[in-house]
Amino acid sequence: MEIKSSNTPLVDWKGDGLAVGLFEEAVELTGELATLDEKLAGVLKELIAEEEFKGKAGTSIHTRLTGGSPIRKVIVVGLGKPEDFQLETLRSTAASIARLGKKQKCKTLGINLPVSNNDQAKTAQAIAEGVELGLYEDIRFKSEPEEKVVNVESVDLLGLGEQEAAISRARQISSGVILARELVNAPANEVTPITMAEIAQTLASDYGLQIEILEQEDCEKLGMGAFLGVAKASDLPPKFIHLSYKPQGTPKRKLAIIGKGLTFDSGGLNIKGAGSGIETMKIDMGGAAATFGAAKAIGQLKPDVEVHFISAVTENMISGHAMHPGDILKASNGKTIEVNNTDAEGRLTLADALVFADKLGVDAIVDLATLTGACVVALGDNIAGMFTPDDALGSQLQTAAETGGEKLWRMPMEDKYFEGLKSGIADMKNTGPRAGGSITAALFLKQFVKDTPAWAHLDIAGPVWADKESGVNNAGATGFGVRTLVSWVTTAVE
Repeated sequence: MEIKSSNTPLVDWKGDGLAVGLFEEAVELTGELATLDEKLAGVLKELIAEEEFKGKAGTSIHTRLTGGSPIRKVIVVGLGKPEDFQLETLRSTAASIARLGKKQKCKTLGINLPVSNNDQAKTAQAIAEGVELGLYEDIRFKSEPEEKVVNVESVDLLGLGEQEAAISRARQISSGVILARELVNAPANEVTPITMAEIAQTLASDYGLQIEILEQEDCEKLGMGAFLGVAKASDLPPKFIHLSYKPQGTPKRKLAIIGKGLTFDSGGLNIKGAGSGIETMKIDMGGAAATFGAAKAIGQLKPDVEVHFISAVTENMISGHAMHPGDILKASNGKTIEVNNTDAEGRLTLADALVFADKLGVDAIVDLATLTGACVVALGDNIAGMFTPDDALGSQLQTAAETGGEKLWRMPMEDKYFEGLKSGIADMKNTGPRAGGSITAALFLKQFVKDTPAWAHLDIAGPVWADKESGVNNAGATGFGVRTLVSWVTTAVE
């Protein structure tokens, strides 16, 4: 699919489908839209009146044109209230337009939407991201393609001038989001620790990244007892993956991104029961997927920032080698952990990954994990929880999420709650009481960051998956976190 932008007037555009946007309670046609309506013999005005269209967000109307018109179909979409208009409005609207255009069998599509904050480049980028992500469908595991599907082949962004760089940036970021979606969507018999390592090697080769993969023996030498304790029950070898992007010259900042990489989580001996969603536990590597997706995008964008992408990848399975409830594990920083729940395994793998990153001399670490159901209970399916003791990093990530169109909510880190993790025979337990479960999980992770000036933990258990289509997300994996991470890294030098 080709996406391009231009200043072609609406009245001069020719193609299968033309989409325009109108704000809520501002559907009177003026200016260029009025001129277009005259050319179309009043079809737009008639359609708006007939459908009682009010311009509310998420609404759309469309009709077919006849009489030799150079435009086969016209689409009108609602933008909501002007005061609520932002870049994410453009993304979501563009995704809806692209899906409707495909449904209406439009091979060529023209899109005319308002400019956000007088910034044509960011407007073009947001619309292009919406088109790319809205049209993406994961059909890799279907034996036969759908019949008579007409795909959108080209999209013209009208009224924005030449925005080749912005569209290229959108496609690079979207490629990272799509990689993350594909990793999470794929079943656990397709995406394993071995294939994750192979994918990392491909990323390194394709985008000029450095790569280090620590095998089990390497991890043993580094004392990664927490990570290896989780990995013991799997027949597949664990892989500790470290990708790094290093710009030419001296980097302006050094950052680390860590993703939880459980390619399948059975719960271990504390096995997940029927009705617990065990069949969806392929998503437990959503943090690693976002990390790899960010690596793919950053490798193309090439900012003046050094970035390390890390994931301790394994399965949490059941066998005669499985860690038991009550076992004591020693992490690579020497801290001991009493395992009182083998289904709280993600934080154990992250512990050794955090210690590894902490020794790299970076300015900040951000980890992402589908860590707790408690965070989903607190924030629902659309918002990730952000935990950080550093106000500056918290503010950076909040801004990055808003720019990227993803939602974070900063959660408290009440140090007193760590008392619930205290153990009588080890330095700590891996879970605390049910109350405040996402907070105690974050406090557990905090114990493994010593020298890095700033650290944040993102609990993405809710927004990593969508049960139904919404905004730029189709049903299935969302690729959540990639856009926030890319925005954070790239704005670190601006």
